Amino acid sequence: MNSKKLAIVITDGVGFRNFVLSDFLAEAKSHFSEVVILSCLPASVYSGITNCRIIELEVFEERFFTWFFRKAKELAHLQNHKQGNFGISDNLNTNKSKHNTSRGYATRFLFGLTSIFHSEKWISLFTKLQQSTFKNNQVTKGYMEILDRESPDQLFFTHQRPPYIAPLVYAAQTLKIKTSTFIFSWDNLASKGRMAADFDSYLVWSDLMQNDLLRFYNKVAPGAVEVVGTPQFEPYVLPRYATSREHFQHQFNLNPELPTVCFSCGDISTSKNDELYIETIAEALKNKEIPEFNFLVRTSPAEDSIRFKQLSEKYSSIIWNSPDWHLSRLGHQENWSQRVPSVDDVKTLRAILEYSDISINMLSTMSLDFMAFGKPVINPVFGTERNGLYNDGRFLKYEHIAYVVKSKATKIARNKEELLQAIQAYLKNPEAQSEERKQLLAQQIGKPLEGTSERIAKALSKWA
Repeated sequence: MNSKKLAIVITDGVGFRNFVLSDFLAEAKSHFSEVVILSCLPASVYSGITNCRIIELEVFEERFFTWFFRKAKELAHLQNHKQGNFGISDNLNTNKSKHNTSRGYATRFLFGLTSIFHSEKWISLFTKLQQSTFKNNQVTKGYMEILDRESPDQLFFTHQRPPYIAPLVYAAQTLKIKTSTFIFSWDNLASKGRMAADFDSYLVWSDLMQNDLLRFYNKVAPGAVEVVGTPQFEPYVLPRYATSREHFQHQFNLNPELPTVCFSCGDISTSKNDELYIETIAEALKNKEIPEFNFLVRTSPAEDSIRFKQLSEKYSSIIWNSPDWHLSRLGHQENWSQRVPSVDDVKTLRAILEYSDISINMLSTMSLDFMAFGKPVINPVFGTERNGLYNDGRFLKYEHIAYVVKSKATKIARNKEELLQAIQAYLKNPEAQSEERKQLLAQQIGKPLEGTSERIAKALSKWA
C-alpha cells in the first residue's frame, strides 16, 4: 500500500455512479493509506453508500470576469482546432450568441478576438487571467483552507470539464498539490471545448483517446497519460448489480414470448428528434408494419420525462423507464450535474442492457453500453439541413461518430424505411455485425471491463 493520501473530487452524478458505485473506492483504499472525498454534490447522497470521509464543497458560482476569461479560453481552443474537424467547428458555431445582454455582447467580441488570437500561448494567457479572478474569491479561499488542512498527496478529479472545478484546481496548484483527472466521455476531446484547467496527469479510456489528448493538448507529456478503460461500464461485470431475466420481465410487465427493443433517449439539447423516432416505431407497431415486440423507452437521466407526456398518453403500448436519478440540489449553475443515481437504477440499467434484444439511440454512448452485452444497435438520424427536422444527421461527421460509421458496428437509419428495415433485420439475425461491435468496443474502451477500478487506483498511486 502507498503511504500517501488521495483526495477524490466527485464532480457530478455521473462521477458518483462511475467512482462511488463501482469498485473504485475499495481499490483506492487498498492503494492509499487514506482516502477522502471532496464532493460537489451534497454530502447526504453518500449516506449508506460509503464510509469514506466526505467534505462537501461550497458551490462556486462564476461572476462575469471569471466567465469572460473562461469563454475566451474555450473559444480559443475551438478556433485553434477547427480546421478539418467538423465536430469542433460545429461546437464553435453553437457558441455564437445573438442575445443583447452583457454576455451576448462579450461573446461576439470574443469570437472576433479569438479568431485572431488562439494559439496555445494565448490559451495559457486566458487561463492565467481566469485564475487571477479566483484569488480573492471567498469560495476559493475556503477551498484553499480545506486543501491546506487535508494536505493530500494527490487531488483526483473525476471529470475534466465542469467550469466550477477550476478554482479548486487553482487552489491545489497554488499549494503545490499534484492534480489528475479522468477524461469523462468518448466525445470530450474530439468535439468539445477546453478542459476546465491544466492537470499534472490524465487517465483515458483507450489508445485512441490518448492520441486525441496529445493531439489537442500538445503540452501534455506522454508519460503523464495512462490508458485504464472506463468505470462507466464496470458495474456490468460486478455481481452485486446482476438481476435475473424473470425479474426484468416482471419489473416492466413484459411479454416473455416477445423480444424486447429498447429506445434510450438523449437529453433535449442534442437529441431533439427522440419523440419522432419513438412515435415512428410505435405507429409501425400499431399498424403491424413490423413484427410485434416489447417496446421499452428509457429517458435520459439528465432531465425529467415531461417532454414525452403526450407520447405516453397516446401510446399505451410503450413501456417507460424514467431513470431513478434524484435531483440532490436546486439552483446549481449546471442542474443536470446534481442528479444522482440510485443503486437500484444501476441494476435496472444493467438488466435493460443484458435482456433487451435490440438497442436504438441517436448516436449516444449507450451504443457502447449495449455492445458490452453483445447487443445490436440502430442509430436513427433523420434530420438534415433541408428537411426541416433538427439536423442530427450532422453528428455523423463528428470525429468520434465517424469511427462508429466507419466500423459498420451499428445500422445508421436516415429515414423511416431504413429504421424499420434495420429493426426487422436484427430481429431475424441479432448476431449480424457482432465482430464489428467487438472491434469498436476494443477501440473505444481499450481495456477489459474487469479490473478497471484497480487499474485506475494503481495509476493514481504511481503518480502520488
